[in-house]
Amino acid sequence: MSESTITIKGQTTLPKAVRQALDLGPGDRLRYVILDDGQVRLMRTRPVADLAGLLRREGQRIRSLDDIDAAIAAGAARE
Repeated sequence: MSESTITIKGQTTLPKAVRQALDLGPGDRLRYVILDDGQVRLMRTRPVADLAGLLRREGQRIRSLDDIDAAIAAGAARE
């Protein structure tokens, strides 16, 4: 378990193990999510541009918006 101390200015240094676990480097941004039970989840944020190609599968053809709209309509018609 890692710990750090809060300075008078409310700052802290993230322990090396935490930086490594989140793959953090200088300039990276963090998000703090406060949970209902009082715990806080610390997450590395990523730019939207990093999501490009996230859902692409090898050998899968690129679908047009018309293809996507047709698939949604077909799925809705089945329900």
